[in-house]
Amino acid sequence: MNPPGWSGHPEADPGRLPTEARRLIMLRGARSLGQGAFFVDLALYLAHLGWSGVEIGLVLTGGGLITGALSLVVGATSDRLKRKPFIAGNEVVTLASAVTAFFAHTPWLLAIPIILAGFGRGANGSAGPFAPAEQAWLANLTPPKRRGRVFSLNTATGFFGMAVGALLAAFPGWVHLGLLGYRLLFLLPVCASLFNLSLLAFMKESRPVPSKPIATDRSRVKRQNENRSLRKLVMLNSVNGFAVGLIGPLMSYWFAVRFGIGPASIAPVMALAFAVTGVASLLTGRLTERIGLVKSVVGMRSVGLLLLVALPLMPTYTLAALVYFLRSGLNRGSVGARQAVVTSLVGDERRGWAASLNATSFQFPQALGPALSGALIDQGFLILPFYLAFVFQVVYVVGYWRTFRHLESSALAP
Repeated sequence: MNPPGWSGHPEADPGRLPTEARRLIMLRGARSLGQGAFFVDLALYLAHLGWSGVEIGLVLTGGGLITGALSLVVGATSDRLKRKPFIAGNEVVTLASAVTAFFAHTPWLLAIPIILAGFGRGANGSAGPFAPAEQAWLANLTPPKRRGRVFSLNTATGFFGMAVGALLAAFPGWVHLGLLGYRLLFLLPVCASLFNLSLLAFMKESRPVPSKPIATDRSRVKRQNENRSLRKLVMLNSVNGFAVGLIGPLMSYWFAVRFGIGPASIAPVMALAFAVTGVASLLTGRLTERIGLVKSVVGMRSVGLLLLVALPLMPTYTLAALVYFLRSGLNRGSVGARQAVVTSLVGDERRGWAASLNATSFQFPQALGPALSGALIDQGFLILPFYLAFVFQVVYVVGYWRTFRHLESSALAP
């Protein structure tokens, strides 16, 4: 039972997830519905409008670059101010972008809201460039020992919502309304943003005003160690981001080229993959409390490496889809655990900055991957992108273990 006058400090009630933390997770679930739908249908909608593949790729890349750049500013600024206004700002931007996209008929007017709101990027319910503020707020509400489970629950909620959204992407095919069927999907983020803004209106953010720390030898050494870990994180994330960019954004295209199938066959596979990943995220949360955050991440990603090699060798779409389900669960199911590691590297006064570095160092290299893999696929090299990704991800997994294994008994301890 919560004690009277509970302050919201993560250590005040280690046994029960605070109300504000549960509401933050609800925000993610609402956002993920529209994100899941547009992960499947945005490219199809733009193609129906006559956009070329290059134009579609450029607008999606633009959204990733804008998100990465703004994340740095948001994370650092939110450490000094309250985080709630940034999250509310994301909902306002998404709402305005969705309304604009619904009525837009010219390419440039449609490109702007797609880039600003990140439609089509499959963000798993995150708050786009404002996600660092949201992650920092959630971390502040959660005791260090429980962050693995709570962040995994947060991630799983986004994946389950993406799965539902991906199924709703079949709506244009059901109603046969042409382009209007696609445009009606923009009502999903409109409704989600209105719901989230109403929920945010009742949320309270309690952050103790930090006193200026007295510089001591111990504090200087601690800050140096934190900075060293963050620098290594940036390097590892860059390697991982490029590897993910080589295969993740173009999996639908690869399936279509490799097996000669269309969206009617691909969309259900993507929806099921999101659902499997949501279950994997929940299981990962429990696993982190048994063996630790870092061991959970390294173990799951290591098995995922084997499946990465096997996927392009599958002779049928059914077998390839099965391997894709398993690999998606193991790779993306560890996202919550990895976010928990990041927010535990530093104190509350720099959690937003750490989350920003984590997001940006991943997003920029990820935006480069599709350009290379798309060219390789067009030239008939359907296996090479997977093997290139394998090499980069081996470097990432080994480096991750060597860099963060010491945290299990120190920074991540309760």
